[in-house]
Amino acid sequence: MYTSAHRRVCGCCCGAFRPRYKRLVDNIFPEDPEDGLVKANMEKLTFYALSAPEKLDRIGAYLSERLSRDVARHRYGYVCIAMEALDQLLMACHCQSINLFVESFLKMVRKLLESDKPNLQILGTNSVSTIQVLSVSMCEIFCFLCLRIRMAGIKGLQGVVRKTVNDELQANIWDPQHMDKIVPSLLFNLQPGEGTESRSPSPLQASEGKEKESPAELTERCFRELLGRAAYGNIKNAVTPVLMHLDNHSLWEGKTFAVRCFKIIMYSIQSQHSHLVIQQLLGHLDANSKTSATVRAGIVEVLLEAAAIAASGSVGPTVLEVFNTLLRQLKLSVDYELTGSYDCTTMGTKTIKEHEERQLQEAVIMTIGSFANTLPTYQRSEVMLFIMGKIPIPGMHPTLSEADRLIQLMLLKSLRQVTTGFQSTNMLTALPSSFLDPLLSFALLEDAHIRLLVLEILVSLIDRHDNLPKFSTISIISDISVLKLKMEKCSRQDNLFMKKHAQQLYRHIYLSCKEQSSMQPHFEMLYTLLALISMELANEEVVVDLIRLALALQDLALASEETLPVYNRCAVHALSAAYLNLICQLTTVPTFCQHVHEVIEVRQKDCPFLLPEDIFIEDPKIPEVLEKPEGEVLFQQAKVTEVLGGSGFNTERLATPYIPQFTDEDRLSKRKSIGETISLQVEVESRNSPEKEERTPAEEITFEALKNAIVDTVGMEEQERARRRQVVEKFQKAPFEEIAAHCGARATMLQSKLSQIFEITIRPPPSPSGTITAGYGQTQSRSVPVYEMKFPDLCVY
Repeated sequence: MYTSAHRRVCGCCCGAFRPRYKRLVDNIFPEDPEDGLVKANMEKLTFYALSAPEKLDRIGAYLSERLSRDVARHRYGYVCIAMEALDQLLMACHCQSINLFVESFLKMVRKLLESDKPNLQILGTNSVSTIQVLSVSMCEIFCFLCLRIRMAGIKGLQGVVRKTVNDELQANIWDPQHMDKIVPSLLFNLQPGEGTESRSPSPLQASEGKEKESPAELTERCFRELLGRAAYGNIKNAVTPVLMHLDNHSLWEGKTFAVRCFKIIMYSIQSQHSHLVIQQLLGHLDANSKTSATVRAGIVEVLLEAAAIAASGSVGPTVLEVFNTLLRQLKLSVDYELTGSYDCTTMGTKTIKEHEERQLQEAVIMTIGSFANTLPTYQRSEVMLFIMGKIPIPGMHPTLSEADRLIQLMLLKSLRQVTTGFQSTNMLTALPSSFLDPLLSFALLEDAHIRLLVLEILVSLIDRHDNLPKFSTISIISDISVLKLKMEKCSRQDNLFMKKHAQQLYRHIYLSCKEQSSMQPHFEMLYTLLALISMELANEEVVVDLIRLALALQDLALASEETLPVYNRCAVHALSAAYLNLICQLTTVPTFCQHVHEVIEVRQKDCPFLLPEDIFIEDPKIPEVLEKPEGEVLFQQAKVTEVLGGSGFNTERLATPYIPQFTDEDRLSKRKSIGETISLQVEVESRNSPEKEERTPAEEITFEALKNAIVDTVGMEEQERARRRQVVEKFQKAPFEEIAAHCGARATMLQSKLSQIFEITIRPPPSPSGTITAGYGQTQSRSVPVYEMKFPDLCVY
């Protein structure tokens, strides 16, 4: 009978016949596991592995076999000794057959990680850092550990990330099936909440105080290492799981965690890859266009932060596509707000909160401005034109709905954000006609908010030396040197710009003062606009025109007793006074300054409600009835012309009253219907001057006159078509001799005219000795040499 005694005898007898590598492995294990690894025998095993590297894979397989047996028998002391031996062999051996040994090592690590003992899981995790190659399949185990034993799983994932420098592994680690497990596991440990704090601490977590690093900090470091190693083609696979995790756990609405995640992403990836993250966010925003406003606002908030972090120009090659996406979301939000449903074709139930949509709209507008700040000047100009092309322009559409009006408002707000801080050395490129003409057309709309936005946009574009904050309020400043204004000589390009567009700007300012709905912010912006034009774009001609405009505003306030309320008339008088006080000090003409200051002193004494200090305040001090000012409280046209003429200014132009002219802006604004009669008769009154000139009254244009003009035009067009038809028929049917004679006569007549022109223009040099008579009764100058000329006695010495 074969008993255990026989087995012991056989074991003793056959021990000498066992392979040497097995005997060396057995010798490193002591009888008592508490004694630890037998170091002398471990050195023998290491020497043998280095001397016979082809045996290394067998050594690993045998160690793996022993470890599996010890785990099953709960002999954990021997398990620790086996892992220690494996670690030392890995550190000592660098032969080509190491990969076969690593496979055995990974099997042992996997065995430890799959056990239900935290100490064994931690032991397997700590062993990962000793090798240079990892299996991608280990990621799934580490992701699972992130949810069970946090620090162990995170460190395991960190080991995986650090070993991605190996080409063989790096080809697989970025695949979506692996990223979809790694990234959510990291985000789970990164986000605060009950899911990560309420679990019972593992033995390793109990010693966190010693390590002074929390799981969240370790997770963030691991996440940054992962993103820092991402190449251009791997960014999408790394970011997509983040977007899905935020969607699945409704983390966009809180904004804080989503912003934190993408700040980590933007700061960790290579700067040249930033635009890829932004494009993914824009695509995700489009994909969620019918979700709640809070979710879309969260995505937009993340975009805002990402744009602020991104370097200049990192929006990528499709700059306009970025703004197109944001503007599309803005229009969708306006439609949702008006219809109350995400299905804009039919009126649905009131499922949308208007205040949430408006918060989203403001967030989109801020994001547009943030993106624009990262662009160079030439690209920002393109964006301005692009946004202007999206705004419904009055006059181009038969009717504008409430949605169109709101879109106008939102897009102009977006345009204001883009122009904030915009500085261009050439105003012709900053404000081309394709941009300025439609912009000024909005200045003629009845909506006061839209008119104010137009003024703010103009002021932002014209201010190139940061003088805007110095004109935040309107006041009479006795010495403008305290403002420390920055001024430069007007360049040639600026002169060309003003020569082309000055009358448009003046007319815009004049008509804005005529609006009954204009309030204090409008007048403050108008004053700022006048001041900035004077400092940024002024030459002598522009200064003269601006003074004429200021005097015209005074006359406008005098002539608008029936059309403008008392406050507006007082405000226009105050605006005119404040600007003349500024421009007289900029021109540095003492007599001009004296006249302006005299009028201001009289107003301060007799009628302070015509000065800005009493008008542009929270509680304006205006009379109930405004009597028509006259005499010394008004700026005199003749006096201003006289004092400025003495300093070399164009007196003829100064004496000519400013009259706004009809332009294309009226056609674009379309404030009134065609059926209404618009009287363009202009009566020019003397500007407080004793001299009165007789002027021919302008023709009154009425409906009948317009009708007759249209009928006459039609008749002339018919006559022109008939004449052209006769010419064509003549050349088709007439004989060749007749056509040749006709053309010859025309050629002879042309030659005769040319001869007369040459005879008039090409003549001998003049002579003081008189003239001679030429043929055909004409006189011709006779050329005389200089030495034969007779000069007066005063010219000879």
